[in-house]
Amino acid sequence: MKLRQARIQRVTKETRISARLKIDGAGRSNIRTGIAFFDHMLTLFARHAVVDLTLECEGDLLVDAHHSVEDCGLVLGQAFVQALGIRKESADMAPGSIQKIR
Repeated sequence: MKLRQARIQRVTKETRISARLKIDGAGRSNIRTGIAFFDHMLTLFARHAVVDLTLECEGDLLVDAHHSVEDCGLVLGQAFVQALGIRKESADMAPGSIQKIR
């Protein structure tokens, strides 16, 4: 079976982020964002999702945490897409295939 894992890096004016994700992991994590509660939540996410996640973020926390949290979310999304081998065409078609529940 192919290893389902990804490495993503993102550098912007406000943040510098690197992430490693292993889908078929053991729930291990090493999270350092500089935002204690966010680190805690990402650690619990990795543990309960049983994925291995390493995420390091250097952000403009003196301004506020917004850019760091937002960019970490983007990086995590990209990591899951890469690790799962989701093609862009699949992501583009997905919203149309979901029916609304009334």
